Amino acid sequence: MRCSQLRRIRRTLCSGVAALVVAAAVLTSAPGAAAEQVRLPTAYGPRTALVVLGYGLLPDGTMRPPLIERLRAAYIGALLSPASPIVVTGGNPRAGVSEADAMAAWLRERGLRPDRIHLEPRAGSTVENAAFTAAVLTALGSRDAVLITSADHLPRAVRLFLAAGVAIADTYTPERLPTVLRVIPL
Repeated sequence: MRCSQLRRIRRTLCSGVAALVVAAAVLTSAPGAAAEQVRLPTAYGPRTALVVLGYGLLPDGTMRPPLIERLRAAYIGALLSPASPIVVTGGNPRAGVSEADAMAAWLRERGLRPDRIHLEPRAGSTVENAAFTAAVLTALGSRDAVLITSADHLPRAVRLFLAAGVAIADTYTPERLPTVLRVIPL
């Protein structure tokens, strides 16, 4: 199979997953459904980057559940914003794997194009996530960012990214995704 055929198949699969995600969210928000704050991530274009903040890896270099949940939120956002670059930020290597390396591999395994995923593998703290990512965003030509992290981490992350000069277009957290999007296999 040629590379162009593989790319076409991958695009079709990602489009299909995006359609399923939207349909599932709509169905769970139908009248009579359990009361839940349903919020699909907003779609953005190529000048808005999706920025996923890391979370400490296990000693063997694998990801902890909170990081996987952040990636699920990022994946949904990436499907809905197919032109947006994705920046994964986090150092703190374990077993030779940085948080950014682990996150990028997870996203690539789910069919996102490698050229969309940009790594910032040096940050050892949220302060460094903000400072180092600001430089990556400038190099990419991004005018603003969608921060993706856990709800309890969000206020601090927003404050630090703003202080680093990053304009925040929106925020995504796993906790704000519709329940069905938190449980479907990705």
